[in-house]
Amino acid sequence: MESPFKGKTGLRRLINAFGYSMNGLATAFRVEDAFRQEVLLAAVLIPLALWLELSGIERAMLIASVMLVLVVELLNSAVEATVDRVSLDSHSLAKRAKDIGSAAVFVALLNAAAIWALVLLR
Repeated sequence: MESPFKGKTGLRRLINAFGYSMNGLATAFRVEDAFRQEVLLAAVLIPLALWLELSGIERAMLIASVMLVLVVELLNSAVEATVDRVSLDSHSLAKRAKDIGSAAVFVALLNAAAIWALVLLR
């Protein structure tokens, strides 16, 4: 069964999707401490990647690794919100879902650190 909210198409769908995305970013920034910290990190690292004398591919890798951290954090926050919406009771599956989401963020951060180290220490 499809969602009753899936009726929009064309330009109206694009406009709505953009609004939903901006709302999601604003909400994550407002309520998620980790996302705010990672945005601050991105605000430092992305301009640094653009400033450093690197090839286009190296710059792209540095920026993409930072953006990946933000993407994974947003997905982790969505998982956590969904789990909490279903139930605030302590449950092993809820803990598993949240722990795996947290692990995904950790792996994305390790990935970014490795890429930055490999590019900068070449």
